[in-house]
Amino acid sequence: MYEKIQTFSFSNIDKFSTAGLVTRMTTDVTNVQNAYQMILRITVRAPLMLICSMAMCFFINLKLSSIFLVAMVVLAIALILIMSKTTKIFDQVFRKYDDLNASVQENVSAIRVVKAFVREEHENEKFSAASERLYKLFVKAEGILALNNPVMMLVVYGCITALSWFGARFIVGGNLTTGELTSMFSYVMSILMSLMMLSMIFVMLTMSAASGRRIAEVLDEKPDLTNPEKPVMEIPDGRIDFDHVSFSYKHGGDGEETLHDIDLHIASGETIGIIGGTGCGKSSLVNLISRLYDVDKGSVKVGGRNVREYDMEMLRNQVAVVLQKNVLFSGTILDNLRWGKENATEEECREACRQACADDFIEKMPKKYETWIEQGGTNVSGGQKQRLCIARALLKKPKVLILDVNCRIA
Repeated sequence: MYEKIQTFSFSNIDKFSTAGLVTRMTTDVTNVQNAYQMILRITVRAPLMLICSMAMCFFINLKLSSIFLVAMVVLAIALILIMSKTTKIFDQVFRKYDDLNASVQENVSAIRVVKAFVREEHENEKFSAASERLYKLFVKAEGILALNNPVMMLVVYGCITALSWFGARFIVGGNLTTGELTSMFSYVMSILMSLMMLSMIFVMLTMSAASGRRIAEVLDEKPDLTNPEKPVMEIPDGRIDFDHVSFSYKHGGDGEETLHDIDLHIASGETIGIIGGTGCGKSSLVNLISRLYDVDKGSVKVGGRNVREYDMEMLRNQVAVVLQKNVLFSGTILDNLRWGKENATEEECREACRQACADDFIEKMPKKYETWIEQGGTNVSGGQKQRLCIARALLKKPKVLILDVNCRIA
């Protein structure tokens, strides 16, 4: 699943929330894992014990053993009804898990804002509400699943009662011996144990079936963006052409065009600035250059060729983007810089930092370029994060450099 997600384009990821993907890779996978482990332990032993016990009962007395066939049909109908009801509820349960994880993720990632605005009580209430909804659904599902045991006990002990009644009549009629009836009771207990174990499997399968479908949604998702059969592996220069481009977000959006009939031509070596109000499509425009999305109409060209003709990895290596949200990963400053160029020397990293004006604050740190960056870059300021991200992009020595940043012009 993790490898599959790495192949997704932005439009694929837009279909699933971050919390939803996390739930699928943790809770859902664990449910399927538990069901699989239980099946490995029980699925051979229980059916084998059940079949052998039934065979011995039929061998002793065919007519008397027909009681078990009726019981099995009744039990199968009850299990099908229970599973059909609970499967629908478990589908809802795991969607509520997504909501719960989203609440936790949002709270932890924005804990500074929560503290700054004294909204701890509000966040607690929001989490409690999400937990309560999940709790009620689980209780409802488990309440229906709990019917499995009394139904099974009713069927089994009904079999024992019927066996005692008809067995006594058969003994009186001389068609059965007391020893044979006693043996049948022993086999009935084996059948009871087998049915109890099988019912546990059915309960786990009911829960894991909902998880399995959610996992399959990720595994069956086809990446929207793929390489052409014979991709171009070199970009001649950095010129960019938008030829009557229109674009809309199909997943998670309203389907309206974010960009309409954009005709823009930028020469190689030219520096331009694109300004506009929030939500006017600036980020959408630059995302099309490195083919993070595909256009709906028209074409985007880099170096005179349509971006769809290039190998995507090569294209994105040659089109470096500094995004609005500056993301750093846990590791040293050098580790983060080498995201731009994996085998970059320390001198190359220092030069990129000088160009990005990041070397001043790095040199003031006790461990300089070996300074550890916490997850999300929480131990450096917003401006320092941005400069490190710019240095990381410069280290790639790209043909096209895009700085997608927010600024205010007085």
